[in-house]
Amino acid sequence: MKVSLIVATYNNPEFLYLTLKSVMNQRRLPDEVLVADDGSGDDTRILVEEMAAESFVPLHHIWHPDEGFRLGAIRNRAIAAAKGDYILQIDGDIVLHPSFVSDHVAMARQGWFYSGSRVMLSDDTTKELLLKKTVELPRSAPEHNNPNGRHLPWLMHLMRRYKSGDGGYVRGCNMAFWRQDLINVNGYNEEIEGWGREDSELSYRLINSGLKKGFVKFGAIEYHLFHKENSKENDPRNIALMEHAHKSGMTKVAKGIFNKDDVCKK
Repeated sequence: MKVSLIVATYNNPEFLYLTLKSVMNQRRLPDEVLVADDGSGDDTRILVEEMAAESFVPLHHIWHPDEGFRLGAIRNRAIAAAKGDYILQIDGDIVLHPSFVSDHVAMARQGWFYSGSRVMLSDDTTKELLLKKTVELPRSAPEHNNPNGRHLPWLMHLMRRYKSGDGGYVRGCNMAFWRQDLINVNGYNEEIEGWGREDSELSYRLINSGLKKGFVKFGAIEYHLFHKENSKENDPRNIALMEHAHKSGMTKVAKGIFNKDDVCKK
């Protein structure tokens, strides 16, 4: 099984550096990394090129012009370009536990997709990581006591079929899918723009297509770097699109992976 890791980012190379550094520190490396860039400036491109030169696995920069918050669209481009059988999805403001990739691979089962948890880092801890350019939490960090940060692989497997909340409850910054399952529903709904709900809308459609949603506990751990929240001005419209997917039983969207000029080969 080949694994593609997609990292979404926008104009935050300092955070992205820590994210990619934690990716390269994995006990089981992904087979490729695709940075899904929602229109960042040259600083991000230069960073990815520099880190690609030192990476043990292919590191690709997938970019489109900045026309507002279009996370679903850039993720679709990355999915189209991915060569792996299994896709792990994170954001570029995350530091991964060294077993993140291997935990998700161990949980992978046909007919399922998974979401995981995150540990929210404080402003102080985030500043220390950025200052030292390290992905190791300081021993004094209070986040060490967070239950979401406990790595217990044996318990992770016992809770394989654990479901948290309804079908729309997922963390888009910590998800895993079979690539073919994403293609079957035409990926993300690009009608959703602005912050939020694109991951939940996709989750409902995957479930409508016959898949089961699992939630990884005590594994696939990630630490979310502190920052201000994005604007939620588009939330009412996005919620309406999400609820339509939920209640209508729809599986595919018209504006997704296949509305693009690039050809999705697989």
